[in-house]
Amino acid sequence: MPTHNNNGDGKSPGINLWEEPHSHGPEEIDVAAGFEKSDVKVTGILVFLTALGIFVAVTAVLCYGIGMVINAQMKKEDGPTNKWSTSVDVRTLGNLASNPELQNKMAAMSQGFPTPRLQTDDGDQEIADLHAREDLLLENYTWADQSKSKVRIPIERAMELIAQQGLPVAPAVVEAPLLTGDERPVSTVPLTNGFARTGYEHDQAVAQAVEGQREESAAK
Repeated sequence: MPTHNNNGDGKSPGINLWEEPHSHGPEEIDVAAGFEKSDVKVTGILVFLTALGIFVAVTAVLCYGIGMVINAQMKKEDGPTNKWSTSVDVRTLGNLASNPELQNKMAAMSQGFPTPRLQTDDGDQEIADLHAREDLLLENYTWADQSKSKVRIPIERAMELIAQQGLPVAPAVVEAPLLTGDERPVSTVPLTNGFARTGYEHDQAVAQAVEGQREESAAK
């Protein structure tokens, strides 16, 4: 590309488009102060720290006020303190180590809680006790209503009576006609054969059988 220069050497003045611009040297920096005066502004830092402190203080007051309002609303809904909402100071127990004294103290404290209480184990013993109470009703004669001389009979005896006398005939039930596409359900097996013993109860039965065999062996 042509250039136009006129520097007294027969060339017209102009701009050389291929020439790189001249780079200027670094400015003189005063290092006597020990820091950059043109960038550091103490005023801006002070304004930022002041605004941050005000924000933190306002946020803390706001959170405290919200907490007070929530606690007041909860106390209003819960009502006055009674036996269901009595707090217990557990700090007197200290560290719950494997200490019989602490365990007995904890057990005594737990017995003071109002019922219903939480389960103290996984529920196996409670289920076994429930089945034991049901077995007492199913396998023995008990009063259903002593004032009317009504007695519960064992389930085996009830099954014998039903086999001999049969069940009372219920009146015929008028059934509505089936809708299009419906089918009458057919039960081919009993829906249930009673409750099933848990594994815990089976283990107890095995342990009792083993203990019985040991006693018989010792007696011989």
